[in-house]
Amino acid sequence: MKSMSYAALAAAAVLSATLSVSSPAAHAEASVGLALAQQQNCMSCHSVTRPFMGPALHDVAEKYAGHEDAITYLKRKILDGSTGVWGTVPMPANTQLTPDQAATLASWVMTLK
Repeated sequence: MKSMSYAALAAAAVLSATLSVSSPAAHAEASVGLALAQQQNCMSCHSVTRPFMGPALHDVAEKYAGHEDAITYLKRKILDGSTGVWGTVPMPANTQLTPDQAATLASWVMTLK
């Protein structure tokens, strides 16, 4: 029984430390990015963690993690669409988005790595 209490206490400490690493601003940015992705129907073709019609957004973040211009590049792909980067299914242009919204989405995607 004692060992279970210590294990629970240790797990709580690790979880608390993990949650305190990210700032409230980071949580707010993640909420805004996810809400925008859902509102603009990005999630109709993408999932955060698994490939669907398009690549998993986590995979996109990992692919471009080392690129200095990743957010600018993804913003352009979001606005203009793309073909052949992730397979044969084209990503249509998202003409309903403003450049600022596309930048918000690109920034959010890059947090998913």
